[in-house]
Amino acid sequence: MNFRQSSMVRHWPTYLVLAILSAIVLFPLVITVSQSLMTNQEVNRWPPRIIPTQPTLESYNLVLTQQDVRLDLWLRNSLFAASGYTIAVLIVCTPAAYAFARLRFPGNRLLFGILLVTIMIPGQVTLILNYLLMRDLKWLDTFYALILPGAANVFGVFLLRQFFMQIPAELEEAAVLDGAGYFGRFRHVIIPLSTNALTALAIFVFLGHYNDLFWPIIVTSSLETRTLPVGLSIIQSSYAGQYRPMILAGVVLSTTPILIVYALFQRRIIQGVTLTGMGGR
Repeated sequence: MNFRQSSMVRHWPTYLVLAILSAIVLFPLVITVSQSLMTNQEVNRWPPRIIPTQPTLESYNLVLTQQDVRLDLWLRNSLFAASGYTIAVLIVCTPAAYAFARLRFPGNRLLFGILLVTIMIPGQVTLILNYLLMRDLKWLDTFYALILPGAANVFGVFLLRQFFMQIPAELEEAAVLDGAGYFGRFRHVIIPLSTNALTALAIFVFLGHYNDLFWPIIVTSSLETRTLPVGLSIIQSSYAGQYRPMILAGVVLSTTPILIVYALFQRRIIQGVTLTGMGGR
């Protein structure tokens, strides 16, 4: 028995627990995919079935062809809004995090502490004020209202600040000897060394905004600006009692981009979170 086999034998209880937890986490997704391939009669049969007897793509055809269901448009809107919001967060939060991590100015720690306190304020508290601001700016039912509010993401500032503080100061000192100023150090030293943290933050922000229902349902009212979560809620309210597999098919289609993003950037997410969680000074 080689070392790898002996290690697996010693740790089989851990692997067993992980396998059970993985099955519990994946079970809802498996049920969703399975029932989206069933007919409406089979979905409503009792006891419920896990595996469809005669798999069919009828529900997917319906969700893509119904005149009042624009899944393709809603998906494009969600991808555009989430991408725009992610770019805005990176543009605003990256220099702010660098300032808190590297610049020494009066009230640095106090201001950062106040900034962290705002994380504990529920979004519902500022909802009316944000809505009135969007109304006064005439941004209601536009992509401006979906992208720009919240670009100053406190979590993003905190995450990047923790990472920037782990970068050795000697690297910036070497850049200073070469005549680099604050912007030069930020651009040529900090940013190239922070790709993992920036990627991790981008994915967190993208997925959070992609799945957001609360704010988009408040500020959008037309078919052309609705996002995918809003569209799925409309499908659920309109077809819940008529064709449940169509709702599940919409859920599967909306989940697919998220799974693809995570599969492509899984290693960068783990590396970014690991490095930013090493502690700060």
